[in-house]
Amino acid sequence: MKILLVGSGGREHALAWKIRQSRLCEKLFCAPGNAGTSEIAENIPINAEDVKALADFAEKHKIGLTIVGPEAPLVEGIVNEFEKRGLKIFGPSAKAAMLEGSKIFAKKIMQKYGIPTAESGEFVSAEKALAYLKNKGVPIVVKADGLAAGKGVFVCNSPEEAENAVKKILLESAFGSAGKKILIEEFLEGEEASFLAFSDGKNILPMVSSQDHKRAFDKDLGPNTGGMGAYSPAPVVTKKLEKKILKGIMQKTIDAMKSEGAEYKGVLYAGLMIKNWEAKVLEFNARFGDPETQAILPRMKSDILEIMLACIEGNLAEKKIKWSKKHCTCVVLASGGYPGRYKKNKEIFGLEKAREIKNALVFHAGTKIENGKILTNGGRVLGISALGKTIEESIGNAYSAVSKISFEKMHCRKDIGKKAIKKKLSHIA
Repeated sequence: MKILLVGSGGREHALAWKIRQSRLCEKLFCAPGNAGTSEIAENIPINAEDVKALADFAEKHKIGLTIVGPEAPLVEGIVNEFEKRGLKIFGPSAKAAMLEGSKIFAKKIMQKYGIPTAESGEFVSAEKALAYLKNKGVPIVVKADGLAAGKGVFVCNSPEEAENAVKKILLESAFGSAGKKILIEEFLEGEEASFLAFSDGKNILPMVSSQDHKRAFDKDLGPNTGGMGAYSPAPVVTKKLEKKILKGIMQKTIDAMKSEGAEYKGVLYAGLMIKNWEAKVLEFNARFGDPETQAILPRMKSDILEIMLACIEGNLAEKKIKWSKKHCTCVVLASGGYPGRYKKNKEIFGLEKAREIKNALVFHAGTKIENGKILTNGGRVLGISALGKTIEESIGNAYSAVSKISFEKMHCRKDIGKKAIKKKLSHIA
């Protein structure tokens, strides 16, 4: 069948790479895609948020299945539009996608159905928010309610940082309409992990665990980003804890959404904080993670399109996923200045040499082709993933490939995966 993949990031290149391996994929289109997807698919110059144009394209070209990568079109209602036209599409409806589209909506669902999460307060008034901060103290977390590309969350360690975060979101409108409301949460201590699962609205099928690195700099310093790297599996998610997460968080959330009249089909992603072998939800995402996807899909042995179709058709309970026992590490190469201001159109060198590294994969994110040259075209430019028999080997392979690539003011973290090594050593001790 013909497949349309919506999006242009590293997640979408990884998805395209995996989709092309499916026996069901006859032809793959990416809208709008990037320099990397152009090598394995036909890029279509339609913006990921232009829902009508995408639906028109799918109708005209008899697309058998559309797969949505980013969150914005899901929240906008792309699934509703496609289904209204009788087009097959993978992803949650607009109402179900509100789990990501509104942090306040997600918090209310968790509170109503007893899904473990942080205590919080919601505000539209800066004055009331500041009074709440004064009462609660620090550390504390301030979040823009809506979509902010992973940059609307502020972990505040001083009263000044917390006040500035509130003012930046509510008074300075740094995130536009996404910041009309804010959520102020208690600061949860522990170790973060990402847990993703497929859902057909009733049943869930988990993916392997992973861990993202949100902060811009080594040792988890600097501002939050969309993600600077990831690895899989995450040792902090033990088999015993995984069972708790599946029953007490993932299945509970799917059941909650069904009770709310918003059956959840697609990928549900829970960002978790883990302490003393208990997990609490930091946030939900309504799609594959980025860069978690680049660390998870290289380990997936099963046909991804078969799983996606089972989600749509409601027979996920009949499916199983085979996973490689190898570890995978993904290191994100970013433009200098990201997640703040950065420059585009810098030529990228060494991509072919990086691909020569054993077990390494180069996933494009913010890239484009001009006059035969591959140029930077975003904050997060590339995701370099690599497999290994151990986490150490995986990390080594990834950074070997990273060392072959260069572009002006290229930035990456040097400590992706080190938490997994520390966790492993602590278990040995």
